Amino acid sequence: MHIPDGFVNAPVSIAGGVVAVAGLALCSRNLGPSLRDRDIPLAGLAAAFFLVLEAPIFPIGVGTGGHLLGGTLAVALLGPWLGPVVISVVLVVQALFAGDGGVTALGVNAVNMALIPAVVGYPLILGLRKVLPRTKIWVAVTTGIAGFVSVVAGSILYSLEYAVGGATAVPATTVAVTTIGTYSVIALFEGLVTGLIVAALLRLRPDLVRVGRHLTRANA
Repeated sequence: MHIPDGFVNAPVSIAGGVVAVAGLALCSRNLGPSLRDRDIPLAGLAAAFFLVLEAPIFPIGVGTGGHLLGGTLAVALLGPWLGPVVISVVLVVQALFAGDGGVTALGVNAVNMALIPAVVGYPLILGLRKVLPRTKIWVAVTTGIAGFVSVVAGSILYSLEYAVGGATAVPATTVAVTTIGTYSVIALFEGLVTGLIVAALLRLRPDLVRVGRHLTRANA
């Protein structure tokens, strides 16, 4: 879902940059009270993992590529403040050194892939956790569902951004159908991978999962 340079116009890129900077500033400001000692090394390991997770990219024909995102997994492990920061760092590295996503579109990409999981995915996890059994397996299921929803939401926002400020000759309808359709399928894999990783960590190291901190091994 990386938007390349020149795919959306300057106003949309600037607006995305403003929203991304404001959102990440809010995340940074709230990091202090929520940061745990184990979060710093975990953030480094998570960033490396997400670089690998997003590496297999295949073109979908309308200026973007299909790949797993990892945003919901990031907020599930690191929380809604540190998670977006880690994903944003990954996006910067990808844009500067791997050619994945444009430098001018970094703000828009950060909104779609780093902030949407914190704004949509994390609250959804907390909401589902209130109505579903508070066990490890159900926490894993909720993160999987949130992973699916976050990816679909990001693809819809991507399509809206192009509809407002698309800078190529590709019709907005084509972009929307192709992107949302492709990422709806990817979202299924995203949800499955997210749920399985969270389930494994909850069984082995539940202290590493922010959304499962209420659990103990007795809940397995």
